[in-house]
Amino acid sequence: MNIKRAKEEIKNTIKAYLTKDSHGEYEIPSMRQRPVLLMGPPGIGKTQIMEQVARECQIGLVSYTITHHTRQSAIGLPFISEKVYGGESKHVTEYTMSEIVAAIYDKMEATGLKEGILFIDEINCVSETLAPAMLQFLQYKTFGNHKIPDGWIIAAAGNPPEYNKSVRDFDIATLDRVKKIDVEADFAVWKEYAKQAEIHPAIISYLTAKPQYFYQVETTVDGKIFATPRGWEDLSRFLEVYERIGLACDRDVVKQYIQHAKISKDFANYLELYYKYQSQYQIDEVLKGNRDEELMIQAARAPFDEKLSVIGLLLAKLNVEFGRSGKMEAYLELLFEKLKAFKARLAEAGEQQPLDIFAALTDEIQAEYETKKKAGLLTREDQYRYRDVLDSFNRYFQTAKGESLTDGEEIFERFAGMFGEEREKFEAQCDHALQMLEYAFDFMEGTFEDSQEMVIFITELNTSFYAVKFLSENECERYFRYNSRLLFDNRAAEIIKTLDRLGEF
Repeated sequence: MNIKRAKEEIKNTIKAYLTKDSHGEYEIPSMRQRPVLLMGPPGIGKTQIMEQVARECQIGLVSYTITHHTRQSAIGLPFISEKVYGGESKHVTEYTMSEIVAAIYDKMEATGLKEGILFIDEINCVSETLAPAMLQFLQYKTFGNHKIPDGWIIAAAGNPPEYNKSVRDFDIATLDRVKKIDVEADFAVWKEYAKQAEIHPAIISYLTAKPQYFYQVETTVDGKIFATPRGWEDLSRFLEVYERIGLACDRDVVKQYIQHAKISKDFANYLELYYKYQSQYQIDEVLKGNRDEELMIQAARAPFDEKLSVIGLLLAKLNVEFGRSGKMEAYLELLFEKLKAFKARLAEAGEQQPLDIFAALTDEIQAEYETKKKAGLLTREDQYRYRDVLDSFNRYFQTAKGESLTDGEEIFERFAGMFGEEREKFEAQCDHALQMLEYAFDFMEGTFEDSQEMVIFITELNTSFYAVKFLSENECERYFRYNSRLLFDNRAAEIIKTLDRLGEF
């Protein structure tokens, strides 16, 4: 299955495992909670989805790559203890707590999260000395003498033997005690993620044109050559920084991330053209409403891959604006929630000074942010949102203090006015993004008319997280008109296929 479906399966498994009965006990006892075993090629995001699942389920995550461990660090060190059996004193070998089990308790102490995921990567690449301990771990949820705490779910990941010479096959007894999920690379699924994760648009448009290069692993006389989703994502982040500091990303740089000579060379050539098209077709001017008729004729006559690049450039600029609108909205929602909390506390204030209440609430938000960040429950965007809200709270406080406001109702009215100003900025941003979309439609209609290029443009909008969210809240008549026509065409195609099948029957 693809990584998106695997993620949903893991989330559903966690929900089932953490469901409790009327007595507060887990419906599925710990011993019957089979560890989840993800098996799939390297670089497709197995580790990353475990981080996403933990955040979305609001539970803890402790990760280990087991190949870095010895038998002692995994199961603990032996020591001699003295016990009495039948009135006689005996020396008994026991073990200190495993580093891995101790890490779970440390996580619980540090974050207050009593439930979570223990994720063991490269589970089938352990050394000979550690292999028996790993089998015991999967079967009985213990390292040495120490059991994994109840409420902590075991997940593991491994690579098939064709990708790793160190792989050990699990026996049937072990496989019959795990919940095995086979995952594979799927560009269509990754592309959805890539748009939300703001992967560099050159990479998205290149792989859209050549999806066969999304994931490749080959064995040659010189060794393994490969291109993986992890490589593309890391290259994307590096590209963004290079652009920001004014450095050029050439073939040698691309090859450091995409270790497949043919693909890295091809993408490096495409990247040069991508930058050329960005300048040549004056994309920024197009989205300001300044169209050049000669360039539109040139785009209409261009080869198909060049047309795809131009469309990709338009969409990339639009997606930045849609994303900016979405992030501003999420920030305002959190700010509004915290201001409501302030208003509720004012109603219960008694003799407490309004600004003291506001300062105490600010401290609580700061503590909430730090706790969630430490627990790994916040994405980078979540962290930025909290920090922006804290900055606003400090600005609001200084405004009220500077204007010598003391009455609670007066202070809240001032804060409501300041919030209204931020809301107006958000609405102006939405209007700006909507106007850019209208200009993009002007260009698309004037260049390609009602053609397959327009179908591609609409389809790409429909698969962009930020675009879909923005267009669900902001009306664009041409988008809905083209989208309805496209959906009608899809329905018509499905009806024809159904009729064909019925005719054969």
